[in-house]
Amino acid sequence: MNTLEDQLRSARDRGRKLLVPYVTGGVTDDWTRYLTAYQDAGADAVEIGLPFSDPMLDGGTIQQASDRALARGTTAHRILADLAEIDLTVPRVVMTYANLVLRQGAETFCRKLRDAGVRGLIVPDLQLGEVGEVEGAAAAAGVDLVLLAAPSTPPARLREIGARSRGFVYAVSVMGTTGERDKFADSGVALARALKAVTDLPVLLGFGVSRPAHAVQACRAADGVAVGAALMRRVLDGAGPAEVGADVDAMRTELDRSADEPTGPT
Repeated sequence: MNTLEDQLRSARDRGRKLLVPYVTGGVTDDWTRYLTAYQDAGADAVEIGLPFSDPMLDGGTIQQASDRALARGTTAHRILADLAEIDLTVPRVVMTYANLVLRQGAETFCRKLRDAGVRGLIVPDLQLGEVGEVEGAAAAAGVDLVLLAAPSTPPARLREIGARSRGFVYAVSVMGTTGERDKFADSGVALARALKAVTDLPVLLGFGVSRPAHAVQACRAADGVAVGAALMRRVLDGAGPAEVGADVDAMRTELDRSADEPTGPT
């Protein structure tokens, strides 16, 4: 079975700009239909948030989505059960916090991810110096542990993140939380370029990718984008899978259109 990294590298090496949209697990009764819509719209992987009551990296929109999911009685167990039942050809990547991973043991948690068909894991509140246990458990389960880098990450640590991350490197475009923004941050573009200089892994930019033009701007330096809050705002406002899938399709179309354009100043 191909890993998350295999699939993303293969797509990137064919010249495709990578697109990874997000949904909060359990936010609606039919939440897995958003994943199917993302896949149909041209996503290269899908990111699923396991809601947590005390997130450190999520802004208001994702927090609101998590609160709604938790109020519905959603649990990590139920979300993974839902994931195990759906038919997707693109890789599934779970994002959650260390508490949910470590409470039941990293080995058990990663094994459950594998059994649900999950191929990647993002744990943003795990420091690089503390990631060893989860890193080993994820590797043993065949799950790629994706590490994050921020604009403040020093060069030596960027190299270590590039060497130890699996699947891709998640480049956080701003020193702040997730959320929709009017302008895509130049700091993200600079970070993507710094990472591309020290690793051959796919580098995806996230945080603030809110519209197709942002995705195109980000991909002038990065290999792709992760899109979360802008899509979840639409879900929270009542947009169904077909409508949010159309938003993903619009990003896919612009990324494909721009893929052959020469790289220049952003």
